[in-house]
Amino acid sequence: MSDLNVPKLNLTKSMALYEESQRLSPGGMMGIRRPYNFVIGEYPIFIDHGYGGHIVDVDGNDYIDMLCAYGPIILGYNEPEINDAVKAQMDKGFCFALVQEVQNRLQERLIKLIPSAEMVILVKTGSDATGVAVRVARGATDKNTILRCGYHGWHDWCVENHGGVPDAFRDYTVEFAYGNLPELEEKLEAHKDDVAGIIITPVGHPGATPVIPPPEGYLQAVRDLADKYGAVLIFDEIRTGFRVSMGGAQQRYGVTPDLSCFGKALANGYAISAVVGKEKYMKVCEKKVFISSTFFPNSLEMVAAMKCLDILERDHILDQIWERGTDFLARLNDIVKRTGVPCTVSGIPPMPFLTFDHVDDQYKARRTMFYTGTIRRGLFVQPYHHWYISGRHTAEDMDKALWAIEESLKAVAEAYPRKA
Repeated sequence: MSDLNVPKLNLTKSMALYEESQRLSPGGMMGIRRPYNFVIGEYPIFIDHGYGGHIVDVDGNDYIDMLCAYGPIILGYNEPEINDAVKAQMDKGFCFALVQEVQNRLQERLIKLIPSAEMVILVKTGSDATGVAVRVARGATDKNTILRCGYHGWHDWCVENHGGVPDAFRDYTVEFAYGNLPELEEKLEAHKDDVAGIIITPVGHPGATPVIPPPEGYLQAVRDLADKYGAVLIFDEIRTGFRVSMGGAQQRYGVTPDLSCFGKALANGYAISAVVGKEKYMKVCEKKVFISSTFFPNSLEMVAAMKCLDILERDHILDQIWERGTDFLARLNDIVKRTGVPCTVSGIPPMPFLTFDHVDDQYKARRTMFYTGTIRRGLFVQPYHHWYISGRHTAEDMDKALWAIEESLKAVAEAYPRKA
């Protein structure tokens, strides 16, 4: 398979660093960043720097980045205002045995922004946040079973079918399909004596399949079922928080959970996340439920979050992202129709995606050729994860991204016509 219209990128240094990295770390790097999640031999593996909506790899190749570090980059790379705020905090210190005042200020701000927020726990990663929320739900209800929908991190409770996780976890975590209310109610009924909580991503994303906006009335129906069965309702807003709206998907879609997890876009790349929720549940952390970490109180990330929120609100960044994303999705749909490639456009304006339909045995070849074509044309996207639009993606960036997509789909249509 080759796209003869576009030369292969020079990735010499990236590949050499990858070979070295495999001697130093299992697989060279962890999880979704490993080369097999992209197109092996076509994608860079090591990045040198970023600017605006672009990244530049160690070989000097420049890409429009629509992965945005898997979501944290809501503004753009190398934001001067955030950098300056963080540098100023460095002069005061940022890692102490006790907390700093900025913790209160950030927590106050989150309570004002997010409908479900009456109290806040600041942590570091998305997995930290979902893990805390699940522990709070179990502590508040004195029950064990969690019903989950999709990906919620890497901890034992939500990857119970992977190696290294005790079999016992399977007894306490039950998966259900996004959008399937009868299945959810059936599983709630089956575990009604021990259901602690339901955790759900408001905008469904089950891997390499289309991103699913919430069907009309779906989130409210989940809210009603949680109330009926006495389950704590948790919204995993690690991806949707501060992208779908400043108050998260819960604000845009008008359904308020009991607990919520926010992260990624909160600090434009700094490692911070938050669990917010109703006081009656959060209070269990005062005596009953243990949450602690050496680095949770570090203030650099909190300062970055405060400045990021300043910019998002002051410059109406989300309005710009939604406007640009709406246009992008409309034009993407037109391109798919014109080229005739069997693929599906999905998502919402801040989080578009393109997936290849399983219409015949060539869908994987189509997908591989498409993502080879886009990376060679300077668009950095990924086959198994939805894309993002950031505040610093320019109109020119969007035009070039759509050009890369259209040219790549044209090549796919010619090489792999749909079988009759």
